[in-house]
Order: sequence, then structure tokens, then C-alpha cells
Amino acid sequence: MTTGTQAPIQLFYFPTPNGHKITIALEEMQLPYDIQLVDIRKGDQFKPAFLDISPNNRMPAIIDPNGPDGQPVSIFESGAILQYLGRKTGLFYPQDERQRIEVEQWLMWQMGGFGPMLGQNHHFNRFAPEKIPYAINRYVDETKRLYGVLNKRLADRDYVAGEYSIADMAMIGWALSWEWQDISIAEYPHVNQWIERLKARPAVQRALAQKDNVMA
Repeated sequence: MTTGTQAPIQLFYFPTPNGHKITIALEEMQLPYDIQLVDIRKGDQFKPAFLDISPNNRMPAIIDPNGPDGQPVSIFESGAILQYLGRKTGLFYPQDERQRIEVEQWLMWQMGGFGPMLGQNHHFNRFAPEKIPYAINRYVDETKRLYGVLNKRLADRDYVAGEYSIADMAMIGWALSWEWQDISIAEYPHVNQWIERLKARPAVQRALAQKDNVMA
């Protein structure tokens, strides 16, 4: 967790791939933050106080006491939070329009596909009370297709949008869970190298370590 002189951002968090997106961004951007645990195992996401911040009863969400014009702002949806933090700091979210388009289209690819489809994979492979072969095959096949898209994208670059960006931060938590997804990461060597590249970043390491801190 970073420190600083400004009031910390309040992060409503549970250590899932979506939660990791925001701890990674906050650590990379060196923004002070305090974690408010939203224990989704206990239904904290349905509590009225949290719904006031995140009406879709999903974490992560943030409250930034130093929002636009110096006034507090609350934000839900991980992609919107990443974009906000990138604008706030001017980091990992380029101002050049062509470069920003590159980041945004891959961020939206994650939000619309790489996250939701892998999430369904996790559900039907690991958590569903009934094993439904059709559903498992459907989401495993789509997972493999998406990893193929990402692998091709990373064949000639280190990061998905050229320079390291909020798009990489959005994806890495899901990719780290590949063992849950009934795939072989060796079949996607460029993705595997990208995973190792991100895991080597100190800020990513600090962010992922928050899981142990909050679950202790």
C-alpha cells in the first residue's frame, strides 16, 4: 500500500481478478489508498452502504476524496476506475489520441470478453453445483480463442497497447488464473512471457500481496 500526503483513496476490494486491477493501478501510480474489504463470500456486496457506491453490487469500487475540482467522487466498474486513475495521474493512459485508442480498445476487449468469458469458465468448471458439459465446453473454447487473440497481439510487442498501460493491468489478474481455465499456457508462449514480465514488476507484486494481507 502506498503512502503520501493526500487523503487516501478508499478501495472497496476483494482479491479477485477484478480487484487486482485496481490495486495494481494504485501501486503503479503511487497513489495512497486504504482497502475496505468487501467479503463477497459473506454477501457484503449487497449491503445498502455498498450499493450506494456500486449499484450493480459488484466490487471493486472507489471513493476518491480528492476528485474533480477537489471534491469527493465515487466510481464503480473496474474499467471506469482505471480510466479515471489514468486521467488523474497522467500515467499509463496516454493523452495522444491514437495511442489512447489503442489502450481503450484493448481495455474494452478485456471488459467485454477476456474477463466475462473467463469468469464463466471459472464458474462452470469450478463452482457450478452441476457439471454441464455444454457450458464447460462453450466457455473453455471461448477462453482458448481469446488467449489466441492475445497471444497473436503480443507476438511483436511487450505490452498489449505498445507501452505498458491500464489495459495490461486489466488483463493480468485473469491471465494469472489460467490454471483454473482448462488451458495449457505453454500453447500461448507470448502470453506466458507477458505474464512473467508483469509478475516481475514490483508494483504488481505489492498489489497481488494484498490478497494475503486482507485474507489473513
